[in-house]
Amino acid sequence: MTSYVITPAPVVSVPIVGSDALFPVHRIYCVGRNYAEHAQEMGHSGREPPFFFMKPADAVVVCLPDRITGLPYPSLTTNLHHEIELVVAIGQGGKNIPVDDALRHIFGYAVGLDMTRRDLQNDMKKQGRPWCIGKGFDHSAPIGQITPASVVPDIAQADIGLQVNGAPRQHGQISQLIWNVAETIAQLSAAWELQAGDLIYTGTPAGVGAVVANDVLHGSITGLAPITCQVV
Repeated sequence: MTSYVITPAPVVSVPIVGSDALFPVHRIYCVGRNYAEHAQEMGHSGREPPFFFMKPADAVVVCLPDRITGLPYPSLTTNLHHEIELVVAIGQGGKNIPVDDALRHIFGYAVGLDMTRRDLQNDMKKQGRPWCIGKGFDHSAPIGQITPASVVPDIAQADIGLQVNGAPRQHGQISQLIWNVAETIAQLSAAWELQAGDLIYTGTPAGVGAVVANDVLHGSITGLAPITCQVV
């Protein structure tokens, strides 16, 4: 029997719609500036090559659709931003996956938030340093229940949106992704060998902005379980 010098951390997992089984999280990959209007609001334009950053698996905050989930306001920032995103849950890994073969590697989809300490991210950018501190902090990856891909075969046509305190903040369509889901999987798998259990946050539409304590965020994507969380 294997023993450890400290108790191993529990497996990070996300619930699945219509099942008692859980999806174990391996890694969290995120795609930067993957909607044109968001790229423009961040000072960029055009279909630049995709780039990626990562969050730790235990940054996950599970948000169930029948309740408001508390989202702790992080330390060191005065400019916490929301970014609503389609999350792709990988069910079959692989390396150098062709675009035409990519969708069969997907287990399902979920609504997610890429929470961002924007002031810290911007400071790191100005200094030419990695901006993990702006993206990969505790509780920075809220996510809803995962819906199996077979249930939402038309996800590319889905609407995506976020409300803050009932007022619209972000809205778009998954079809507006600069690099679509299949292309993103192909690009990622050229740089890393994807594994079953990986989550991919695919990018956010325009309208990102700051939230403060007590704000209530409601995120939705057509056909998926919505999420509601409150900054505490």
